[in-house]
Amino acid sequence: MALTHAVIIPTYGRREVLGRLLVWLGEQTKLPDEVIISTTDDMQVPVVKTRFPVSKVFGIKCISAQRNRGLEMALGRFDVITYLDDDLIPATRYLERACRALEQNPDWAVVMGHIIRDGATTGEISWADGLAALRAADVIDETGDNATDQIGAQGGNMTIRTAMIGDLRFDERLALYSWQEDIDFTTQLGRRGRIVCLPAIRSVHMAVRGGRMSGLRFGYSQVVNPVYLLRKGTMPASFALKLMARNIAANMVRSVRPEIHIDRRGRLRGNLMALGHLLKGRVEPEYILQIQ
Repeated sequence: MALTHAVIIPTYGRREVLGRLLVWLGEQTKLPDEVIISTTDDMQVPVVKTRFPVSKVFGIKCISAQRNRGLEMALGRFDVITYLDDDLIPATRYLERACRALEQNPDWAVVMGHIIRDGATTGEISWADGLAALRAADVIDETGDNATDQIGAQGGNMTIRTAMIGDLRFDERLALYSWQEDIDFTTQLGRRGRIVCLPAIRSVHMAVRGGRMSGLRFGYSQVVNPVYLLRKGTMPASFALKLMARNIAANMVRSVRPEIHIDRRGRLRGNLMALGHLLKGRVEPEYILQIQ
């Protein structure tokens, strides 16, 4: 019997981008049984025709909270859920391959796909360029035999077996953008089943600008969130320290000549503010709600 499958899309401030994704999901070789849009209000949701049912759930702007609201709607109704970023372009066989992987491997808790191009590292990728990259990658016929185990999974590009979730939820102390909430959640799932990445489950992350937090707030989260998760026991020390060091170094170097679309100086100020709080023994990821 085929697994029932829901797609959850946390989103805010990207109505047009979301609409394009909803239409594109109609090209999947395995359509989702339902798509759940988790956002703040009905104004965030475009009116488009889809080939599958679409549900909406509203609440505060916080990625962890939005993931949880979608999760609550899906639990007890679907065997599998896929979390997608609103600016991800999944290959047409993305959902089919993710579901089949979990069907064939009952000990797997999470399947993460392979992002073949990521605008977060290269600069924003257009829809047309993203589709072209996926078409070029389709000439490679990869199978599920080359799965690699992961510490955690990327939140906007992962498929989860709901039977293994239980009472586990995303940590809402990681406020607003909830940076590293995916690692926190899936590391805990990794104690219940394997977390794997499959190169055959392909996508492109456009990294569309807009809908994000200020550089100051994000910089604060870049330092405090890893320390919080390190203390919580859901992020290895080596991973946390490397993550913080890399981001602080990048913000310092690039603040001299910042990229047009990245507030490097704001991020660096946030990094320094967070380090000051850590020296005082304050590890409060929700403090970003007080930063203007």
